[in-house]
Amino acid sequence: MPCILNIETATEVCSVVVSRDGRVIFQKEETKGPSHAVLLGTFVDEAVKILRAQNLQPDAVAVSCGPGSYTGLRIGVSEAKGLCFGLNIPLIALNSLKIMANGVSKMKDLQDYTLLCPMIDARRMEVYDVLLNKELQEVRPVSADIIDEDSFADYLNKGRILFFGNGAEKCKTVLKSETALFLDNVYPRALDMISLAEEAYAAGDFEDVAYFEPFYLKEFVATTPKNKVLTDMK
Repeated sequence: MPCILNIETATEVCSVVVSRDGRVIFQKEETKGPSHAVLLGTFVDEAVKILRAQNLQPDAVAVSCGPGSYTGLRIGVSEAKGLCFGLNIPLIALNSLKIMANGVSKMKDLQDYTLLCPMIDARRMEVYDVLLNKELQEVRPVSADIIDEDSFADYLNKGRILFFGNGAEKCKTVLKSETALFLDNVYPRALDMISLAEEAYAAGDFEDVAYFEPFYLKEFVATTPKNKVLTDMK
């Protein structure tokens, strides 16, 4: 089994995990973000030092590619591409929503559900989401949705949906169906990338390092500062 360095920066959480043969040999995570620009390089440096001490080198780098925070994704993918160029190893890209779902699917003692719906906050009442079955296969593709009382109605009428992620919190007061279940404190983690990254490595599912870009889902829109300085005043 390969040695893979996993990087996750799609939300306010920053995490790095190195796995080998399915076993964790390095893990660092900070939930009090966002501070990816400061922390990620430090975490990666620590991971590389641990590997060198064991005469190891990553066989690949896996990165959470989105959807999620524009800045977080850009920082994570840039770090991953730099490592791949420097070490001449392949790049694996994993969907941020599926990473969350992979972690939840392994939890025990959950209420029975029909579908999983990981959600990442996209500001106001908009979220990035996807509907997956228990085998993590897409039932409805990744979307940017503005949530209202009718969202997911067709699916909620057919069975229970488990909503989770930082986008799900603001949906609790809107989705009133008895078949809408919510799981708190779930976020994308590098730890939950391990099995997905190993599957991708075994299948040879690699990205073109030179041209790969994060999956932003929608265009980044810069906002104008409220306290605009008038430079042309006399």
